[in-house]
Amino acid sequence: LPMIVMMAGEQGKYWICSCFFTRNIFLQQQRLHVVFYDESQFFMDYKTVLQEKGCDTERKLQQVLMEVQAEVARRKKRGHEHLKRCQLVRENYQRLHPSLYTISDSIFEPEFLAVVQYCKSPGASADGLLDLVTEEEAPNVFSFPMLTSSFCQRLMEELEHFERTDIPKGRPNTMNNSGILLAELGFDEGFMNQLRTDYLMPLSRLLYPDWVGKGLDSHRAFVVKYSIGEDLDLSYHFDNAEVTLNVCLGRRFEGGALYFGSMRKDSQPTRLEDHKVYEHIVGRGILHRAQHMHGALPITSGERYNLIVWMRSSLVRNRLCPMCDQSPDLVANTGYGDGFTTEDREQDVVQACGVV
Repeated sequence: LPMIVMMAGEQGKYWICSCFFTRNIFLQQQRLHVVFYDESQFFMDYKTVLQEKGCDTERKLQQVLMEVQAEVARRKKRGHEHLKRCQLVRENYQRLHPSLYTISDSIFEPEFLAVVQYCKSPGASADGLLDLVTEEEAPNVFSFPMLTSSFCQRLMEELEHFERTDIPKGRPNTMNNSGILLAELGFDEGFMNQLRTDYLMPLSRLLYPDWVGKGLDSHRAFVVKYSIGEDLDLSYHFDNAEVTLNVCLGRRFEGGALYFGSMRKDSQPTRLEDHKVYEHIVGRGILHRAQHMHGALPITSGERYNLIVWMRSSLVRNRLCPMCDQSPDLVANTGYGDGFTTEDREQDVVQACGVV
């Protein structure tokens, strides 16, 4: 596999696993995740299921093959294209709300600041924290008031302002067609790094100690949008992270609830009524293990923006890649890559354009 150029000063710091080029490729129309090594393997593994999902002619099967091959090619160029987009944004984008890009306590609800203060206090415990957050019906899923409505509104305005430009935009993943990678807008250095280390990591240490390791030392942050005529829902999946934050930013909407099943390696329910549902509230954050299977029901009216932060611990994932369940086969990448390192290290903040 080709090595991807690192950002200046970041050679060898964060990496991806080579399984990124072969696994968890999502076919939108068929709502199917596939593995692709070559054409022979692909059709041996998936021809029958693809035919059952409507690909009942050779032409349709070849169209799916071309879609998969195009996605593999995109992934191999992802690091290079990310750097190009970052540069174009730095050179051409005029920020609508410049103050958004520097984090401050003023954007948070007082209840959330109290939670963070408790988590940083001597003697803080998981039991004590549970008195300050809401335990949702799904196990080990917690919610809390987090962002002010004013901040949510300004962030959506900033994203819409950026969308109106002709600057190329990187999308969050193959499952979301509508959304923006916040690193490419320049949010990492003055906002997301601090959000992860100063606010979210103290909570995560208490709630998920086995999955934080020495610290959550990298992340991937993006905003997704659901609306009629665009992305309506999100298929059942797990995240490439250790801990996930999901915050509803607004606006007016109906439907689109988040639903949770079991952990990825456990037996998974097949009926929707077996899942535990969480209804989004503007400004309220929800924290969960990233390997907790989940999805989003269809939105029925309006539009909704969600801030998603995948937080990663190199100490945890260096032992086992969560996407292929193997010892990671490292490939160099830009910024935070997928959070792997060549050694176990203390939490460190990277001053770079961000994750890819």
